[in-house]
Amino acid sequence: MGAATQISLDTYLTTSYEPDVDYVDGALEERNVGEYDHNAVQQAIQIWFYLRGKEWRIRSIQEQRTRVAANRVRIPDVSVFTRETPIEQVFTRPQLIAIEVLSPEDRHSRIDARLRNFASFGVPNLWVVDPETRVGWDCSDGNWVRKERLEVAGSPIYLSIPELFAKIDEDNAD
Repeated sequence: MGAATQISLDTYLTTSYEPDVDYVDGALEERNVGEYDHNAVQQAIQIWFYLRGKEWRIRSIQEQRTRVAANRVRIPDVSVFTRETPIEQVFTRPQLIAIEVLSPEDRHSRIDARLRNFASFGVPNLWVVDPETRVGWDCSDGNWVRKERLEVAGSPIYLSIPELFAKIDEDNAD
């Protein structure tokens, strides 16, 4: 998509894109998606939280438009939000966790810009998972801290990177 093409927020919000795109200062910004490993990890993360939703009082969803600023809509790969957060067609309130799954084409600077948008919006937990290296990072404080267990402080909510990939391997076995 051309960087020079400018559209209104209303046009963006009432238009479907396949795959969906971010809206950044009037321009459409493509997201890296579509490869099997990326999609398998994204799905496994969403299911991880979905299966624990009632127990942890959360909901999880893939690729939910999130209006992080007046002129900016980002789409995290997976969003986790509390059951107290009202369900919206486009999030206007911060989710509990925004998770990005890396694609081979992703650059650190591009993902970091996305994370800064979520942080400015007030998302307290920012996590990144790399399907290729099978590494997880907690980026909640602005630093990329490698962790095997990503956790929401003061709660039972977590994502175990080794368990996640073991389940994916099990599902992919013949």
